Amino acid sequence: MTSTAKTISISLSLPTTHHRSSLSKLESLPDFYLRFRNQNPKLTRLGLSVTSPNNRIRTLSTIRASTASVMEASSKEKALPQIVEVDLGNRSYPIYIGSGLLDQPELLQRHVHGKRVLVVTNSTVAPLYLDKVVDALTRGNPNVTVDSVILPDGEKYKNMETLMKVFDKAIESRLDRRCTFVALGGGVIGDMCGFAAASFLRGVNFIQIPTTVMAQVDSSVGGKTGINHPLGKNLIGAFYQPQCVLIDTGTLNTLPDRELASGLAEVIKYGLIRDAVFFEWQEKNMTALIARDPSAMAYAIKRSCENKAEVVSLDEKESGLRATLNLGHTFGHAIETGFGYGVWLHGEAVAAGTVMAVDMSYRLGWIDDQLVKRIHNILQQAKLPTAPPDTMTVEMFKSVMAVDKKVADGLLRLILLKGPLGNCVFTGDYDRKALDDTLRAFCKS
Repeated sequence: MTSTAKTISISLSLPTTHHRSSLSKLESLPDFYLRFRNQNPKLTRLGLSVTSPNNRIRTLSTIRASTASVMEASSKEKALPQIVEVDLGNRSYPIYIGSGLLDQPELLQRHVHGKRVLVVTNSTVAPLYLDKVVDALTRGNPNVTVDSVILPDGEKYKNMETLMKVFDKAIESRLDRRCTFVALGGGVIGDMCGFAAASFLRGVNFIQIPTTVMAQVDSSVGGKTGINHPLGKNLIGAFYQPQCVLIDTGTLNTLPDRELASGLAEVIKYGLIRDAVFFEWQEKNMTALIARDPSAMAYAIKRSCENKAEVVSLDEKESGLRATLNLGHTFGHAIETGFGYGVWLHGEAVAAGTVMAVDMSYRLGWIDDQLVKRIHNILQQAKLPTAPPDTMTVEMFKSVMAVDKKVADGLLRLILLKGPLGNCVFTGDYDRKALDDTLRAFCKS
């Protein structure tokens, strides 16, 4: 490990076991220069090693990463789910991935410890999947009682007023600390339900059942929960891990095309920041992903979850490494806040924000023009925007970015690309002129 100015150079090969002592040293550092060696997408590891209380290491089970059948199982068959483990010691949990998993009640029931369950969903998802989830929670399990609360759908409702509806229902239903909250929906529902679970009675169990690509590949994994504030996105929340994440890939059959494309922005992100081989696979398979090819979609979800799980296991509360998962998000959150929550989908804003981060990286001389072109091409293939709305101004960007969660001691730290594909930096050590030039290049005023 060598130090240069405010930026630290780290080389991680992501072995099957991770040393917590190394993490404790990283947590004290303000900025990170992160270099990841390209990972083989055919890795068979489901999760990471876990240290038991007696300090012996146990290795999680492995399977072959053949994903062709994940979404193809017939409704009459019970295909075994693929499992990605999020290694957080005694708070570790599984991510179940497969088609028809909502028809396998044992998967959910094993993570419900009390007799009361509250399903939090929205007005779009409830007519499609609420009855199925209630059945999965209660089939052959008559001791469990399920209540539900149906919230309005959309990012603009991710606020304190809507969150109170969850607390109202929980209190009216006289739920206790043994209850379990279940998030059924996309990223907004998952974030709000998780925050409610973290806060109600100072913490109750919760389960994630994501139904959008965005939630399945990113927001449901890792325990980030919260709500928006009029002055900034996700500024109020908590880190709070679920008991499990159940990804029934069949729920994507009802997902609108625009929502599907939005989720692909996060898939692309993993390839750019840490998994070059995955990015190259995406370049060859983006048409299949847009067409909802079952094999391609299943592989993209699983590989994304593996990437997210590995990062979360090393840096749960975003002291440095985990921040790299926010490539394009600082610019993107400014678009969402300035343009109005819900006008652009999260992935759309992140895609435009990624292009801006890439432009700045190029202006700094950290990446070449060929990589810039490849990123533009894949985002266009995914039918995602490559520039912010015309109404965004330089001042709008700066005012929102000033309260971004990655600001430290008044210094705005950004995730930028540096070096070959699959490498990134999280740093405040950059030429401020490059940021100003990028903002002016994408804004009319």
